[in-house]
Amino acid sequence: MILVVDDDKTIRLSLKLILERNEYQVALAEDPKAAIDVIRNQPDIEMVLMDMNYTLSTSGEEGLTLLKQIKVFRPDVPCILMTAWGSIGLAVLGMRAGAFDFITKPWDNGVLLDRIETALKIGAAPLSSPEGDTAPFKAISKSIEAPLGAVGGASPSIPLPSLSGIYATISRIAPTNAPVLITGESGTGKELIAEAIHNQSRRADKPFVKVNLGGISTSLFESEMFGHKKGSFTDAKADRVGRFELANGGTIFLDEIGELELASQVKLLRVLQDQTYEVLGDSHTRRADVRVICATNANLRQMVEEHTFREDLFYRINLIHLHLPPLRERPSDIPLLVDHFLRQVCKQNRLPLVTASSDAIAYLQRFPFSGNIRELKNLVERTVLMKESNSGPITSNDFGNQASSIESLCPSDFSTGNTSSTLEDLERTAIAAAIQRHAGNLSLVAKELGISRGALYRKIEKHGL
Repeated sequence: MILVVDDDKTIRLSLKLILERNEYQVALAEDPKAAIDVIRNQPDIEMVLMDMNYTLSTSGEEGLTLLKQIKVFRPDVPCILMTAWGSIGLAVLGMRAGAFDFITKPWDNGVLLDRIETALKIGAAPLSSPEGDTAPFKAISKSIEAPLGAVGGASPSIPLPSLSGIYATISRIAPTNAPVLITGESGTGKELIAEAIHNQSRRADKPFVKVNLGGISTSLFESEMFGHKKGSFTDAKADRVGRFELANGGTIFLDEIGELELASQVKLLRVLQDQTYEVLGDSHTRRADVRVICATNANLRQMVEEHTFREDLFYRINLIHLHLPPLRERPSDIPLLVDHFLRQVCKQNRLPLVTASSDAIAYLQRFPFSGNIRELKNLVERTVLMKESNSGPITSNDFGNQASSIESLCPSDFSTGNTSSTLEDLERTAIAAAIQRHAGNLSLVAKELGISRGALYRKIEKHGL
């Protein structure tokens, strides 16, 4: 049963009609006191849809107080807040206080029902399985074998220990339309996880559109994302279809969202909130029927505190959060990854299958891998291709000879396990040396280090190079 709390009788009855037509049972309350009475006396309440103001005041304090009281009596019940677009700041306060989601008035019935369905499916239940439980992963392995095989590095029937919780979360949230934020360093497999979610969703037969927001300037943002009509601005010589239209019915993957300028963040928030947009040069409003998955290697919470990323946008994209740990924090995964990449490169190049010796694996487990899985894959491939045929298993020396971009700077640190130098120091030294080797060609530097150009720029700035 859904509890609707609003002091406007027309709104209460409208929501009751919409929900009952979609086979939901509904309870109504006109103020916080009546709402708490329902919460305390009706144990079958599964969700609360509530306004933020109940008197002439527009501060939202009554709504925040009610939300906190509901969470005391029923912490398991997800709450969706209703607020006007101009009062989204109130919704942000509500999200901090434990609200599941928020919608703006006037609402779109399709958007409302979609948010309700998502809240009922995943709002109250845990999103990760007990440690060691591989059943959720096995249940979805066939449909997402390719992307997760690439991330996990082994047969999907043998999930990597460090990612078992992520696999379980994917199986739970993929069938919903919940927005997902994937975080982690460059090279950890964020895009592949996004593909896995799409492939297991109800939108799997629709487009999966990838957008690198770090490569889109503020002046071109609207044209790239929403499209434009011929003649809408000076260089608009033909109609252009925007990314949201290309992704209609499917999933849009917004990579490097932490790179988006504030001016563009406002425009993105509007389409994510209302699921509507307008093509430049066309006054016709279009609906964006897309599932949104975002990714970043930036610390968005810190950016919110520094006022470089909008807090309301952060809560809108962060309904479900998946964090991919860096490879250096999960050395137990390296043997499985290496085995997979060895098999892959040998098959692709029609070479005899080779294995890695125990000392080679131990060497790799001490390696910092600033480029994470991408860097490991590149190192394994280079080593296999450069190794003399029929010369036995790959050794630590074989890997060491190909890891010149990092190990040549401090070989004793890796071969002996010496950790006197911090990872930050090693990263800075490696980047500086790569820049010198390639005479400042940052494209070649990024390729050698196994990271994107955007990530390289941020690291250069971070280390003052």
